[in-house]
Amino acid sequence: MTMNDKITSILKTIPTSPGVYQYFDNTGEIIYVGKAKNLKRRVSSYFNKEQSGKTRLLVSKIADIRFTVVGSEAEAFLLENNFIKQYKPRYNIMLKDDKTYPWICIKNERFPRVFLTRKKVNDGSHYYGPYPSVMTARTLLDILKQVYPLRTCKHFPNRPCLEYHIGNCKAPCAGLISEEDYNSMISNVKEVIKGNISGVLKNLKTQMMDHASRLEFEQAQIIKKKYELLENYHSRSIVSSNTLHDMEVFSFDDAHNSFYVNYMRIIQGAIIQSFSIEMKRRLEETPEELLSLAIIELRQRFESNVKEIIVPLKLDMELENVRFVTPKKGEKLEILALSTRNAKQYRAETEKLRSLVDPERHSKRILTELQRDLHLPKLPTVIECFDNSNFQGDYAVAGMVQFVNGKPNKAGYRHFNIKTVQGPDDYASMREVVRRRYSRLVEEGKELPDLIITDGGKGQMGVVRQVIEDELHLDIPIAGLAKDDRHRTNELLFGFPPMTVQIKPNSEVFMLLTYIQDEVHRFAITFHRKQFQKGFVHSELNEIKGIGKTTAEKLLLELKSVKNIKEADLQRLSEIIGPAKAQIVFEHFH
Repeated sequence: MTMNDKITSILKTIPTSPGVYQYFDNTGEIIYVGKAKNLKRRVSSYFNKEQSGKTRLLVSKIADIRFTVVGSEAEAFLLENNFIKQYKPRYNIMLKDDKTYPWICIKNERFPRVFLTRKKVNDGSHYYGPYPSVMTARTLLDILKQVYPLRTCKHFPNRPCLEYHIGNCKAPCAGLISEEDYNSMISNVKEVIKGNISGVLKNLKTQMMDHASRLEFEQAQIIKKKYELLENYHSRSIVSSNTLHDMEVFSFDDAHNSFYVNYMRIIQGAIIQSFSIEMKRRLEETPEELLSLAIIELRQRFESNVKEIIVPLKLDMELENVRFVTPKKGEKLEILALSTRNAKQYRAETEKLRSLVDPERHSKRILTELQRDLHLPKLPTVIECFDNSNFQGDYAVAGMVQFVNGKPNKAGYRHFNIKTVQGPDDYASMREVVRRRYSRLVEEGKELPDLIITDGGKGQMGVVRQVIEDELHLDIPIAGLAKDDRHRTNELLFGFPPMTVQIKPNSEVFMLLTYIQDEVHRFAITFHRKQFQKGFVHSELNEIKGIGKTTAEKLLLELKSVKNIKEADLQRLSEIIGPAKAQIVFEHFH
């Protein structure tokens, strides 16, 4: 049985139930794990339609398929996540491991300790977190220590230590606090850590008032300080609303190859946790697929059982006893917008840090994407882009910008005055400039660029190709950048005949190409304006008494040259600059 026959036979046996599927390569290694509401429809879709990019590469490596049927879509999500963690398939997205993040541990022991740790031990202890930073966790621990005098020693000493004498511990080692009272403090600590502070504050206020009514003012003052500490901590949380109940918020910022997700937990109307992660695309996963994976992973990581999840778009997923909400207005939309800002901020910080640590890495990654998109034989380290500029054929010039490692190399910029073309002929001007540029590089034995880009469509690309390949017999890839009717970068063209290359407008490659096109346009038009002004300054019109710069410019813009101005009759001149000044100009030339 051939490989295709084997896959075809397996596809016929796959049920329509929800479940998880595994793809194996010819060595027996799991290379991809996926989940589906309908296993048969999902798995068959890989083979029944034309795939592109990395998905096509994945399909070409599939030698065997296995699947596990489950009872619901929610079970499929959980099983998929567990399989990905266990087998770490090459083509699956792996979220960053949480082993480096701190947790608050309430130890499973008599008179439990509360401390910070980076390791979760399966010994019955309670773990809360992970926290995005050590500072966040330590701040909370410091407040808990001031409010609840819990023990900190690993082993009970023979007698009360210094912590007891300075008021930081109740000395359970000496039997100075009962286990029941100590565990009552631990219960309050758990509620504070989980964000349920309102109930704890209410209880403290009741105790304070009770002591005050019995004239026990010293005890009342101690409890008041604890109350104020907790109330101050609670007020520092980002309070979204007193009417919002417990919920989670997931948002994202899509950066093409990277996908940034922000997670927020809201308890009693206050944001008690905010956590952001970066996910790397392995295939052509949609935002819906990536966000669904992040929700399952982060809810497992934070051991969440919140019943309402706020998301920015509708997801094709179901979780038991969980309601997904995509708000259109109101407070929930505002909190979603806040989460989205956090995702964008995390992306900006991550990308900035990478550029600071390794400036070349970021540029190389973008150029590698461009190389892959255009199927270039080598990395486009040096890119040169051309643009023409003229005023209806007069003062025709061209500009060329050079980008090295994705950044402008201004020492490599070049201006060109068009010498052989009469009138507004962009194709002929481009032909002249490209011929002059690369024939000179060949004559001088200098290095050629890795990619040539024209600021124009198929016609400009054809002209450049004629010069590069047919005349100079060079092998340099040629691309074209077209603009829409609002003069914005619209599409990338490549190949012969030129075809549109699909690049997402929000991708870093597209942003680089837009930067190159805007830069060459700026450079060419700036040079053209200088030449135009230079031509105007030295024109004969400057010698006419009573005719200023503005009037002369009007004449040149309308009639294009001093020769045409000389030949114009008085009526034509009057239509442009008025009868009085027209008479002066006419008499000067006649």
